[in-house]
Amino acid sequence: MKLKSELKKLFEIIKQLDRKVLIVFLSVGVLQTISWYYTSRRFFRNNLYFTVFKDNPDVALIEYLFWFIGDFLTFFVIPFFIIKFLLKERIIDYGVKLGDYRAGLKISLIFLAVMLPIVWLVSSTPEFASKYPHLPAARDNVNIFLIYEAGMLVYMFGWEFIWRGFTLFGLEEKFGYYAILIQMVPFVILHNGKPPIETFGAILGGIALGILAFRTRSFLYCVLVHFGVMFSIDTISTLRYQSADYGLGFDSLLNILSQLF
Repeated sequence: MKLKSELKKLFEIIKQLDRKVLIVFLSVGVLQTISWYYTSRRFFRNNLYFTVFKDNPDVALIEYLFWFIGDFLTFFVIPFFIIKFLLKERIIDYGVKLGDYRAGLKISLIFLAVMLPIVWLVSSTPEFASKYPHLPAARDNVNIFLIYEAGMLVYMFGWEFIWRGFTLFGLEEKFGYYAILIQMVPFVILHNGKPPIETFGAILGGIALGILAFRTRSFLYCVLVHFGVMFSIDTISTLRYQSADYGLGFDSLLNILSQLF
């Protein structure tokens, strides 16, 4: 009888919970799990690397593209159908629009202008620069570099939408500005394993990007900022690697830029 009573109470509590909030939280949990087990590089290596693609010379690039496109489908396409058919709402209400494009472009450019000197500074350590791009072959082949970065852009659409679109705007009605902090937490956790400076930076970055999405009513400027930062890290790190120059002075800048010509 006691167990039956407890279950009845629990069921009554569940019935009183906000349906939209439940769908958003549960969807994020399920989608992140799908990403971890089925669209990750680890899944590719364990199930496709040594079978389907073992003789392909570009298998490492294909591995990253599998991850990028897989997470785009998981974090952008599937939530689209959840919004349309489960929540029965409009995708534009989740930040898929230009929004306040004047403020969005202005803030994005200011953010990138601030970040570029920081990227220049942190990339001066070979330990940091050696980790970017994550695909080593991209450092030596411009075509592979461009394909990799294009895949990264596709990935960023999914990555930013699940946090700064689906989660942020999905929880806004219930939690208001607290939704910015809610979406920041998993964003930071998913940076674990990266260089410490990047993981700590994800705390402020997650909050800043959440504010940007709230201010502009769009997640697109978060894509612009996040991809812009990652592209600059990859580009500068690649040029430092090619020139073997990790200095901070103007001479180092000219030497590194010379690698472009």
